[in-house]
Amino acid sequence: MPFEALGMIETKGLIGAVEAADAMVKTANVVLVGKEYIGAGYVTVMVRGDVGAVKGATDAGVAAARRVGELVSVHVIPRPHTEVEKILPKGGKDPVTT
Repeated sequence: MPFEALGMIETKGLIGAVEAADAMVKTANVVLVGKEYIGAGYVTVMVRGDVGAVKGATDAGVAAARRVGELVSVHVIPRPHTEVEKILPKGGKDPVTT
């Protein structure tokens, strides 16, 4: 698999999530692979890449989200189990769609 780690940032509100996603892809060599609208205004954005890049990206995303919105949670899974991989976004060219 080309992308080992998965990084997730959850915010309350779309603006914080967009700001976090923008900071993550500008800071490190990661690919934005997904977004989830949880409900009640919660949004999770996900990136994939090597472990160090994903950690750096989520650190930058957390700082960005806190500046403009409400950060709820951040988590990095270095190497998701193959069973978990079945439900995760894979990435690739233009992976985020509406």
